[in-house]
Amino acid sequence: MTLAAFADALISKKSLALLAPAILLVGSALAIGQNAPPPAAPPSLVPMAQPAPAAAAQREPPQPAVTTPIERGLSTAQKKEVEGIIKEFLVKNPEILIEAQNALEAKMDKLNAERVAGAIKSNASEIFRPKASPVVGNAKGDVTVIEFFDYNCGYCKRAFDDIARLVDRDKQVKIIMKEFPILSKGSEEAAKVALAAKLQGKYWEVHRGLLEASGQASEASALRVAEKNNLDMARLKKDMASAEVKKEIDDTRALAAKLGIQGTPHFLVGDRIIPGAPENLYDQMSKLVAEVRKEGCKVC
Repeated sequence: MTLAAFADALISKKSLALLAPAILLVGSALAIGQNAPPPAAPPSLVPMAQPAPAAAAQREPPQPAVTTPIERGLSTAQKKEVEGIIKEFLVKNPEILIEAQNALEAKMDKLNAERVAGAIKSNASEIFRPKASPVVGNAKGDVTVIEFFDYNCGYCKRAFDDIARLVDRDKQVKIIMKEFPILSKGSEEAAKVALAAKLQGKYWEVHRGLLEASGQASEASALRVAEKNNLDMARLKKDMASAEVKKEIDDTRALAAKLGIQGTPHFLVGDRIIPGAPENLYDQMSKLVAEVRKEGCKVC
């Protein structure tokens, strides 16, 4: 049954007699609210009140209890009867609750999408034209994909094959990798190794090795991956502790906070969003890449 049917059910001879006073009372309450005095100024703007003399306080007559029109409206029995009508309707038609929940979720999703779109626009330069973030694929590609990830994130590991597939199949895609270590100390250690490897031109190799490896990522496991890829280990360890590597991780965390990103993986395809790692991630990314390529990106 729909919400319209719910309204019809309430407007029966019996329920109308109960609800009519309530409707009138709500209208009265709204009218009173419109004529209410403006709210008091914030405490910081109000001078400190001086305590009134005790004698003056004693001369003030007691204030009568204030009641609202609604409180003076339906009797207790009438209120219970209205509640009973509503409860009976919802018990017999529980799908109305699902309908309301779906409507709420749709509204919240829309509001969140609008908020994120505004955040993307406000931080477009930092998102799409970062100075130090690793880039794979075509550095001059016509569509930019951004991934926020953590090396200890199981979903990031699962998503890697789809990212690699996109890099191999679409030679015009630019992918910006945002090291976002949020799960553990080992995640940050691995991120530092990968960013240090970038300074030797081996970022993608180490990145792939870390995401394809089993077990938890840590400094030790990341150094083993780097060694297998023939990096200069002495230089790598020095670069891991550099201000440049630290700044990239700090900047990514700050950017994620601005965008409201709290988990990994998280993808941006132009100004489109893919949260998480859906089973059909490659198909979704390819579809959004085609859309951005055709329609353009308003903020990139």
